[in-house]
Amino acid sequence: MPLSADERSALAKLASAGHNGVTQSLLTMHGVHPSMVAELVGRGLASMTQEKVGAAGGMVEVVTIRITEAGRDALAAEG
Repeated sequence: MPLSADERSALAKLASAGHNGVTQSLLTMHGVHPSMVAELVGRGLASMTQEKVGAAGGMVEVVTIRITEAGRDALAAEG
């Protein structure tokens, strides 16, 4: 299934983030809706991890999104 322009843009952002990925909140700030992330994860083009990290005042849950090899392949195939 071909990638939409929004999917290509989201995958390009993830690819440029490198191995560490991007937080869900940062992607949202850059116009990538959580439903788009869910679609990419569902298609195996991205992965999502959740972890709790210490922050001033307690623990905060951070969701990190990373591009998968399948996502890199799909992005490369689109040119």
